[in-house]
Amino acid sequence: MRKVITYGTYDLLHTGHINLLRRAKEFGDYLIVAISSDEFNALKGKKAYYTFEQRKAILEAVRYVDEVIPEDNWEQKISDVQDHDVDVFVMGDDWEGKFDFLKDYCEVIYLPRTVGISTTKIKKDLNLRKND
Repeated sequence: MRKVITYGTYDLLHTGHINLLRRAKEFGDYLIVAISSDEFNALKGKKAYYTFEQRKAILEAVRYVDEVIPEDNWEQKISDVQDHDVDVFVMGDDWEGKFDFLKDYCEVIYLPRTVGISTTKIKKDLNLRKND
């Protein structure tokens, strides 16, 4: 079985997320999604709309996702790859080159982002509409 892993916050799930998950799953038989814990988001200065448990439940309902694990720090990627016998690491191309150190442990693939949509854009659009 070929295992794939990807990382993210996955707040306000949108078509860009679904496209990434679908394309990531195409590289293997089993897709693991590591999502930032609430504590890790706080360390990064980010605040998700949904809690970790809510984001985990939403992702577990996506047909491409086989397992959801917490991401608690930047450094855990190597141990996640080793502990879960991962063959392929997938991220959006906005992170291109940042995870090349994982090539010693698995294949690393950067996928193009879906044009025109992002959680940041959605949050900005919703805030603008709230003030209309």
